[in-house]
Amino acid sequence: MVYALFLLFVIIAVCILIEERNIRLIIYMTIFSLTASASFFFLGSPDVAMAEAAVGAFTTIFFVVCFEKYDDLKVDRLPQSVKKVQKNKKRWKALVLPLGFTVLLFGLFLYFMPDGEVNTYLKEQYLSRFMYEIGGENAVTAIYLGYRVYDTLFEALVLIISVIAVSHMSYSSKESVSDGRHSDVERSVVVVTVMRIVCAVVLLFGVYLIFNGHITAGGGFQGGLFIAIFFVCRYLIYNIYDLPIKKMFRLEEFIFFFTLLIVIFIVFLGVHAHFPPTFQAIYMVVMNLMIGLKVGCGFVILFYRFIAIERG
Repeated sequence: MVYALFLLFVIIAVCILIEERNIRLIIYMTIFSLTASASFFFLGSPDVAMAEAAVGAFTTIFFVVCFEKYDDLKVDRLPQSVKKVQKNKKRWKALVLPLGFTVLLFGLFLYFMPDGEVNTYLKEQYLSRFMYEIGGENAVTAIYLGYRVYDTLFEALVLIISVIAVSHMSYSSKESVSDGRHSDVERSVVVVTVMRIVCAVVLLFGVYLIFNGHITAGGGFQGGLFIAIFFVCRYLIYNIYDLPIKKMFRLEEFIFFFTLLIVIFIVFLGVHAHFPPTFQAIYMVVMNLMIGLKVGCGFVILFYRFIAIERG
């Protein structure tokens, strides 16, 4: 199954290289993301698979809405003869050169790939110690909330910086708008009905992932993404302009500060392992909740900034 998915990777990559229509390109990239998610799942990484699937779903909707926004701005002023010559040149450059580079890179990878035994010492240490040192039953959650909590904090900081940069560098200085151009999805009764059902399911699934990330696949990042998808679907079928976006900025900053305090007083001071399992479970649930709310706020702010405020 994994080899079949790898072959599908190559086929989709070729389709992406030769495709010229934006909407089809978005669909191919979505299939590529779902194929990656399936590969992660069959390779034994359900947490990574769920994160990839959530990111793929969010970015697909984001790209489709952006494409819907900018598509009517395209003006075809070139004659057909010039377009045909440019099309042939672009097709050759877009297909042959990337494929040649990929084959060369893959060949170098196979040539220099080590063939010795894999050292599993660190993996065995994590799996044998995480339950009583960090708590919970999900080793992935224990690693990124315990052993690798520095990485988690810096990833949260990067998301805050990205949101701030997008807000300050965008051309509009508004924090919110009362109304704007709605999506064409509103015109389809069938799509709106289905998405109303999907909205509730997505929101409940996101909450489930956050509160059960320490005992099963999932966690704060995946749950926060699904909560953000809920608000994106809400925009598509209702109206997203009533969101207090400025308050969401402040909420994200407060969540990051509160998460930093928790990590300083519990993880950095080395007192986490001395608490009973019940406290460890509470710590992991609270941390997943903070990360989920922060990720959800960050992606909703980004979507709101590009689609609602700057949507002409």
